Amino acid sequence: MYKTLMPKPHQTGDLPIIDFAPFLQGDPAARLNIGKSIDRVCRAGGIFYLTQHGIDLDMLARCFQQARLFFALPRAEKQKIAITQSPCHRGWFDIGGEALDRQNHPEGDYKEGIKIGRDLPLSHAFVQQKIALHGPNQWPCLPHWQADMQLAYDAFSALAKKLMQAIALGLGLTETYFDNWLAQPMATLTPLRYPPISTVNKDKTYPCLGETDSSHTPTLSAGAHTDFGCLALLAQDDIAGLQIRTQNGTWQTIAPRKACLIVNIGDMLELWTGGLYRAPAHRVLNTSQHMRHSLAFFYDPQYDTPLHVLPNCPNASNKSHDRKAEKQPPLTALAYLLQKIDASFAYHRDNK
Repeated sequence: MYKTLMPKPHQTGDLPIIDFAPFLQGDPAARLNIGKSIDRVCRAGGIFYLTQHGIDLDMLARCFQQARLFFALPRAEKQKIAITQSPCHRGWFDIGGEALDRQNHPEGDYKEGIKIGRDLPLSHAFVQQKIALHGPNQWPCLPHWQADMQLAYDAFSALAKKLMQAIALGLGLTETYFDNWLAQPMATLTPLRYPPISTVNKDKTYPCLGETDSSHTPTLSAGAHTDFGCLALLAQDDIAGLQIRTQNGTWQTIAPRKACLIVNIGDMLELWTGGLYRAPAHRVLNTSQHMRHSLAFFYDPQYDTPLHVLPNCPNASNKSHDRKAEKQPPLTALAYLLQKIDASFAYHRDNK
């Protein structure tokens, strides 16, 4: 039996650490205490290490190996599942394909990745209704690749839903408050590879774009941004690169911690709480001499979920979003996601 005293997130290194075992295994009082603990972190910074999260580490190791195998393929092979040929934003995108801070870094991010979503058949009602961002994945032809990634997708989905239940408790809501909006979430698993920035300085070019203008030489692996949805869960290798913006405007590198995930809230949860929770601004800068790999999981509610302020956040106001005018809430989660994807993926905007 777990003690019901309020657990306080403690600082080790760069971020608070929250042990999630009491929520997964404990009684209602222990679960409530974890919810309150997460609530404090979300009000203070919105990002933390999560330990004892229940995700199988051997499975994660297989996914990292599968990602390395895919990214090591010739570009022509990866192009076979290019995101540009997907009607629902699934598949591989090349270096420069995503620009998370297009205004300051129009050359795009110096990374490549694969978007893996809920693998819906063409017969699914959402696909039949042509609801954007819903449909089948594109899978590479590598042994066990699809099976391993699907296992990870399912495990991250289950954990993210439990985290949302803990957040509901921390906000003074019933544990299942968000469950109806999470019945068919718009969740995405994204394996990512970040080449060393130092390799670009040798040729002044983006290998995928053939860019030779030195003014477009990349200086960031991923531009500064906040995540679009409710939650982001990150597994990373031992190469540091993730940085968060501190309150004084400087950038702080977040060290990888063995067996820990990094969890941060996104724009939708900030909108739901009327600014009570703040999505942390972050970026990636791989200054090592090695390839950096990560598995990012983005957990967003069902497409038609309204993004109004929760009823128990009376002191919060959408005026708190003056610092980010673009975060004024649209009607639905899907509308907001499409707005942000259009801003960061030129192909998606141009194909409309």
